[in-house]
Formats: sequence, structure tokens, C-alpha cells
Amino acid sequence: MNTEKVDVLVIGAGPAGTVAASIVNKAGYKVKIVEKMKFPRFVIGESLLPRCMEALTEAGFVDAVKGKGFQEKSGAKFVKNGKICDYFFADQFTPGWNWTWQVPRGEFDKTLADTVERMGVPVSYETTVTAIQFNGSDSMTTVEDINGNKSQIEARFIIDGSGYGRVIPRLFNLDKPSNLPPRKAVFTHTIDLKRSMADEPNRITIVVHKKGVWIWIIPFSSGITSLGFVGNPEFFEQYKGTLDEQLRALIADEPYLSERFKDVEFVFDTKVLQSWSSTTEKFYGEGFVLTGNVTEFLDPVFSSGVTLATVSSQIAGNLVIRKLKGETIDWEKEYTEPMMQGVDTFRSYVNAWYDGTLDTIFFADDQDLFIKSQICSVLAGYVWDLNNQYVKNHQTALTKLATIIEYRDSFKKPKTTSA
Repeated sequence: MNTEKVDVLVIGAGPAGTVAASIVNKAGYKVKIVEKMKFPRFVIGESLLPRCMEALTEAGFVDAVKGKGFQEKSGAKFVKNGKICDYFFADQFTPGWNWTWQVPRGEFDKTLADTVERMGVPVSYETTVTAIQFNGSDSMTTVEDINGNKSQIEARFIIDGSGYGRVIPRLFNLDKPSNLPPRKAVFTHTIDLKRSMADEPNRITIVVHKKGVWIWIIPFSSGITSLGFVGNPEFFEQYKGTLDEQLRALIADEPYLSERFKDVEFVFDTKVLQSWSSTTEKFYGEGFVLTGNVTEFLDPVFSSGVTLATVSSQIAGNLVIRKLKGETIDWEKEYTEPMMQGVDTFRSYVNAWYDGTLDTIFFADDQDLFIKSQICSVLAGYVWDLNNQYVKNHQTALTKLATIIEYRDSFKKPKTTSA
């Protein structure tokens, strides 16, 4: 069996894997990526957040992505019963990027992978990891290509950015259940000929369909728009027929969508994704670190997936460089704790979204613009800024704010008409 020697083996060629691979490669180490799928391939997570731009910049990917002409994104628009709440990243509390992109992930991920290959990092597609043996921090990984040919890769360290594949957690029984309830998404891409009716091409639109059920509308620069419904699985049981018929019935039932997307052409057959939330017992071990969705995936509502993937890989890549140089790394303090800060902040906002707390805040009258700027920073992905009280106190701040708003509004007298 052929054996290849590298400094770092990266599992997965998505944003997590390519960001980490690029950063380690630029430090002068020999890196190889193995990827189970053939690119381009479809995946959700199409609306990025500004914080990920810092990771893409350090990895050297921004110019290549700019060259693709993807739709620039400057904020997020929330809609409920005709009422609109806009968040513009230019108004955010935390200094940083105030724009990003909305991207078809197949093309976006392939752009990153092609760019890292041009940097000198080989990518082996349609290659599955079947076994890993650790000897201290050194490892021997067995892989199998699409033709059944097996080979081995000897590495000084492994970065697992395998996403939903969760290679190391599954091989070493590290998976554990998420504490978030199971949810289901029904979605497709549409040829959005009536987009001129709408004003949101430069941002994602999230529509509250009913409590616990929401819709994403993500326009791309190509004229195609990603459209999906998310809710608990039981909600969808009332809709019968094929998946396409179910989605068309869902569209017809939402006034904000019904005219624009009536009889719209679907680019591909309607897809379903459900029970996606996952986590793991630990984010690192002797000889490996987990990044991106391999650590924890929460929910698509605030587009946190690519941000957590790229930022975790940005941090992990730099720690691996230090490790290879002989430094002692406190992985718990320098990696797990920062990542859990980000994950837990997003988790608080996800929970507040589904329990209705954020409805009260987003659609309140007379909003405090300073508080709104702090919440905007979270929606931009700046969930590590502890100068922001809505990050530092994420577990309590939203509930307190919603309570204050409800108390204030309870004193508003209903309007009366004169006889």
C-alpha cells in the first residue's frame, strides 16, 4: 500500500478545510486535503456573515471570490405580518467588515478549493477516510478512492473539517446529541423573474411564517434565488403530495411570497434536510483538532455555519502551526473556550428566535439604535466581542430587553375614534 508523508492532513475541502489548509501551507508546511465528495456539490449555508471575511482574507481567498461576481450582502431583513425590521451591517457596534456575499455554495466552495490547490495544496476528491491510527500526535490515515484503491497518509497532525461527514467523531465515537430540538427544512432554488418586485437582492430576507416556522429568501447575482421553509417536522405533515407540490402549497400559504413565487420555475427538485443539529464530546485530542460543523452545527436561521467553520479553522490553523514549531498549546483555553463563546452566543439567539423573544425585539416600535447596533454585530457574526453586552451577556440580555419592551408597550393606550 502506498504511503504519503505530510505535515498536516486536512479532512474536507469545504470552507473549514480550505481555510485551515491555506493558513498552514503559507507557514511553509506540507499539507494535503482529502475530500469524500466530487466538487462542485450542493450544500446549504448560502448567506455568509461579515466576520468570515477576516478568515477568508487571512487564507488569501478574497480576491478569488470577488472575481466570481457573487451577490454582495449588506444586511438582513426580517418580515412578520407585513412589518419589516432591517439590520444593515454598516450600523453594527463592532468594528470590522460591513459586507459579505450570498453564494451558491457549490461554486463558492469549489472556488476556495481551486484557489488552495493553486497555492500548492493537493486535494484528493472522492476519497474516503476509512481508518486513523494515532501514535501520540503522529497519525496514519487509511483512505480509499472512488475506484477502491487504498493508500495511507502519514501526518504529524490532522485537521478535521469534514462537515456533516464528522469523520473523527464517528470513527472514535465522540458524537453526542444536540440539545436543540429536531427541525426540518424544505427548499429549492428558483428562477426569480419577479425579483424586481422586491427590494432585498443585497441582503437575506427572513420571513416569520408563524411561531417556530420561518422562510429564507437568498437572492444570487445570477437571478436565481434560494428559497426554503424551516420548522418542526410536524408542521409539514399537513402538506400532501410530492415535495415540489408541498413547497408550492407552502408558498401559496404565505402572503409575502405568494405573488412573487407563484408558478416560479424550480432549478432542481425540492430537497429536504432535517435533524441537522449535532455536537461532539471534545473539539481536539492528541494529534487532531475538529473545525467547523464537525464541532457543532446549530441551525441555519442566522447563517452561522460558514462563519463558525472559517473562524474555527482560522484559529485552529494558527494553533497547529505553533504546535508544529514545538510550542505547548493549551487547546482548551486557546481553542475550545473561544469556539464555545461563539457557539453559545449563536445558540442563545437561535433559542430566542424560536421562542419568540426576538420577534418582540425585532418588530418593536421605537427601537433603541445603540442596542440595535449591538444586536446587529451578532447578526454580522461578531460573537467574540465581549465589549458588546449582547455578546457578553447573551444568555440574559435578550430576555431582559424583550421584557422591558413588553412592559413599556403594555402602557400604550389603544387608539380611539371620535364619534
